[in-house]
Amino acid sequence: MAAAAAEEAANSMFARPKCSTTTSPNLYVANCGPTVGLSLETISSVFSAFGRVTGVHAADDTGARVIVCFSDTTAAQAAYQALNGNPCPQLRGRTLRMRFSLPKLPAKVQDNDSLSVFLLASELAIPGIYLVHDFITPEEEEVLLAAVDASPWKSLAKRRVQHYGYEFLYETRNVDARQYLGNLPSFVSFVLDKISSFPEPANNKCRLMDQLTVNEYPSGVGLSPHIDTHSAFDELIFSLSISGPCIMEFRKYPQGTWYPPGDTVADMEGVNFIRKAIFLPPRSMLLMSGEGRYAWHHYIPHHKVDVVKGQSIKRSSRRVSFTFRKVRRGPCRCEFQQCCDSRRGSNVERSCPPLETSQ
Repeated sequence: MAAAAAEEAANSMFARPKCSTTTSPNLYVANCGPTVGLSLETISSVFSAFGRVTGVHAADDTGARVIVCFSDTTAAQAAYQALNGNPCPQLRGRTLRMRFSLPKLPAKVQDNDSLSVFLLASELAIPGIYLVHDFITPEEEEVLLAAVDASPWKSLAKRRVQHYGYEFLYETRNVDARQYLGNLPSFVSFVLDKISSFPEPANNKCRLMDQLTVNEYPSGVGLSPHIDTHSAFDELIFSLSISGPCIMEFRKYPQGTWYPPGDTVADMEGVNFIRKAIFLPPRSMLLMSGEGRYAWHHYIPHHKVDVVKGQSIKRSSRRVSFTFRKVRRGPCRCEFQQCCDSRRGSNVERSCPPLETSQ
């Protein structure tokens, strides 16, 4: 495992030069590698005739392309002139195709714009937002992952989804309450049982969840800022994170919506809004209710690395979320009129782009 990780790191360190005349101490060599019967040790020995070789690495996962690293550019140039496009008797007579390769610049680490990221909902201090760590066990997490991976996925632009109970309609941010898909799947029954004993709120509405959306986010893919449509769903929204971590940012805009109806996103550049963020570790359950559900946009930045309490936390290759909701029957009667489509007609819907195309 350690060797494989080292190889993967080496592969990501090199890139093709933008200029074809650029030289470097590193050579990309095609038609050469373990899958064509040439060990890395053998390749290193042959190329060492031109100068000191500091390393030979797999260029990709084919096993037929390598990166040969010399200690200086002169040695790499000599090897290139002697071997590029020519059969090499010491390497089973294979004709090598070569080019120079440059080290990649280190990727810029997203620093969340210096936004403090909290670990606890009490630190976040948004009314109606609660977070329970280790809501399920690692064994239960594996059960959920196996269940959804055995079920059909629907592909969106940058992620995959599954819908149960009712299908979420991304174009309208709503559901068709007349199109019932059936009960929630049995593999989430234990999650629903645990939700019913959630510490907040005190009422027992938790048992009434009838819509589930499962989202699979690849590394670096996030979620555009939005409020779940008031008229579509009741107050309580539960989101279980498994397989990988992320941060979730909450934003409160002065007009209530992401940008005022009739204006463009660019017009919002100078608008001040409140920002807070919380870290969602695997197996944690987030509850959005009250003001936190109705008046704050939630948003997952498109990062591959999150900075939490000064530590860089790399996102996993996938994060899977289970979002449980209750489909609303009738208009919303919340007190947050600026954000409520039931109170303001269709203005809220017009003020935000469809979720599927904005992520």
